[in-house]
Amino acid sequence: MKARIGTETLSDWVEVTQGMIDKFADATGDHQFIHVDPVAAAQTPFGGTVAHGFLTLSLMPLLSSKVSDAPRLEGAKMGVNYGGNKVRFLTPVRSGSKVRGRFKLLSFDEKKPGQFQQSNEFTVEIEGAPKPAMIAEWISQIFV
Repeated sequence: MKARIGTETLSDWVEVTQGMIDKFADATGDHQFIHVDPVAAAQTPFGGTVAHGFLTLSLMPLLSSKVSDAPRLEGAKMGVNYGGNKVRFLTPVRSGSKVRGRFKLLSFDEKKPGQFQQSNEFTVEIEGAPKPAMIAEWISQIFV
């Protein structure tokens, strides 16, 4: 894994549907009209409904599962989120857009025997958009 520091992997494209956005709104209680009311949201600069920023961030597991050549730590039993150093939402994700994840391994260290910590730069790209939807530096721990 240390040899892969600085390398990037890409996921397949995934469509962000209005159904996903509505379910996220129900799960979080965030029913702001820009997410769930297509008619009202069409009158905003977004021109339609957009995904919640936290929905975009929460796509990390889905997008990472769609990376065909992702590095895997042999013998890993589980991975857990440890936190983030920064998260920036740069471009709204319109309902119906396709996104993909770009993952860049920044660091990988053994914290104690059988417990490793990695940091990744996680970027969510929107198909056809000049700027990404989100950039985050995310920390995970892996247990073997």
